[in-house]
Amino acid sequence: MTKFHRPLIMGVLNVTPDSFSDGGKFNALEAALDHGKLLAMAGANIIDIGGESTRPGAQRVPLVEEQNRVLPVIRALREYLDANGSSAVQISIDTMNSETADLAVAAGASIINDVSGGLADQQMLELAAKSNATFVIGHWRGFSEGMDALNGYEDIARDVANELLSRAEAAIAAGVAREKIVLDPGLGFAKDMKQNWQLVARLDELEKLGFPILVGASRKRFIAGAIEPEDPASADNNRRDLATAVLTALLLQRELWGVRVHNVIATSDAIAIVEALRNGQGE
Repeated sequence: MTKFHRPLIMGVLNVTPDSFSDGGKFNALEAALDHGKLLAMAGANIIDIGGESTRPGAQRVPLVEEQNRVLPVIRALREYLDANGSSAVQISIDTMNSETADLAVAAGASIINDVSGGLADQQMLELAAKSNATFVIGHWRGFSEGMDALNGYEDIARDVANELLSRAEAAIAAGVAREKIVLDPGLGFAKDMKQNWQLVARLDELEKLGFPILVGASRKRFIAGAIEPEDPASADNNRRDLATAVLTALLLQRELWGVRVHNVIATSDAIAIVEALRNGQGE
């Protein structure tokens, strides 16, 4: 192996009724808190809590409803982590709304993960700067209900890199420290299956920008499409998790800041196997 880089593991905790792979499982506070604990015990460095689904076709959630879903979970999980020797585990708020992000940081989140990169809410960049939180800027061209029609690119990797650079520059101009910015290529957002794979294969275009990179491929349609080309929907979460872990193992040769996944155990195991192979080669 030429190189190996161990990324942070961001575990997904959706407190929504309609997320594409686990909607409704963790709606109740106790269930969400239990799952957050399991993610931390499994090796998650970050727990990403979201109260609004961004799956294709998803409808927007009222602001108050989103906040009622996520804020109690953030407070309870932060309290649990700090009281049980896991204070190093960070909490991320997955939101496109600056008001929700502001309240989430006050409740204990230290990362703002905005899949829209500040495009959905014009106050987000200013809030991110004020909060001093790590700011994850996702590549995005429009809301879920219409994003599949926005996948026109001349060169997918270069276009995504250029659009993300524009958002990063806007964030810096708004006062976000450069070292607080992480870029996410937005796999599944305004990209068809082929485009997603082309983008993953050419992450070097994003690396050239010099920002940390978060990749979120877990359980997405293009993963299912690779293992079940004729009927992607038939690929269940177990198969998607295994395929995601394989992709993660392959991407360890990239210098990723983090990987966003549903199955933290499978991801931790994949990283451990690659690390063992590397050590066996005397590197």
